[in-house]
Amino acid sequence: MNVTRVRRWLPGLLLVSPSIIAIAVFVYGMLGWNFKVALTDQHDEISAGSFVGLENFTGIWSEERWGLSVRHAIVFTVVFVAGALVLGWFLAFLMEKGIRGEGGFRAIYLFPMAVSFIATGVVWRWLLNSGTGERAVGLNGLFGYLGLDFLQWGWFRDQDWGMAAMALPAVWQMSGYVMALFLAGFRGVPEELRESARVDGCTEWQVYRHIVLPFLRPVTLAALIILGHISLKVFDLIVAVSGKQIITDVPAIFMWTAVFDSHDPAKGATIAAYIVLSVCVFVVPYLIWNARRGDRT
Repeated sequence: MNVTRVRRWLPGLLLVSPSIIAIAVFVYGMLGWNFKVALTDQHDEISAGSFVGLENFTGIWSEERWGLSVRHAIVFTVVFVAGALVLGWFLAFLMEKGIRGEGGFRAIYLFPMAVSFIATGVVWRWLLNSGTGERAVGLNGLFGYLGLDFLQWGWFRDQDWGMAAMALPAVWQMSGYVMALFLAGFRGVPEELRESARVDGCTEWQVYRHIVLPFLRPVTLAALIILGHISLKVFDLIVAVSGKQIITDVPAIFMWTAVFDSHDPAKGATIAAYIVLSVCVFVVPYLIWNARRGDRT
């Protein structure tokens, strides 16, 4: 009996074992090594460093640049997540109504996701050019051509809302993906429930509020998790648009400069550890909720 069981699960285990080993070494192993370095005073590339506990994790909060990068990341996350959710939901709502040429529109909306953040950043760096008047190009140039000079703005170079403008390329790129998620959610609502609500006298708004939207809660949560973890570790888009400037600094860029410009492995590992922990704040609750939901079903 035991031999039969072994023969049943051994081939599958051998098939997936290379992936398990690779993930264990190159994902969790590297995460463990990163946290190990973050707990040392290895502030150069030569010394081995000694254990200092949480000194790096607490000391970094006294640095002005770290606080600035965290604030920028929060602004970027809020604008990006809210913008992509709202725009994605609106596009899915339009598609759900059965417009003509749905396949073509769906491909157009999803196309930006096929473009890398680097390519997106290169294009949007021109679109978000801060030049005004005769030097205006991109969106500012379009506003000037239309006689809407009052809409010309410094975009990502603005001291207060530059990171909100930086989120626009990310919203453009990911809203099509969110649209696909919501569209699948819309199509998953049984038509019988909608018809029953209409027969009972519900208006179309009430049908969406009490029938459709509750069905979209799992989709909304999944989209929130995906967008949230993307925004917290954003790096390539910001570098492609503005480079390594303080005005658009985020933890990922601060980590890069700490390791490769300042040659401070411990500080870079500490920042990376904070990024991992912030992503866990989004992902772990979702995994727990999904596991409990699976147990109930």
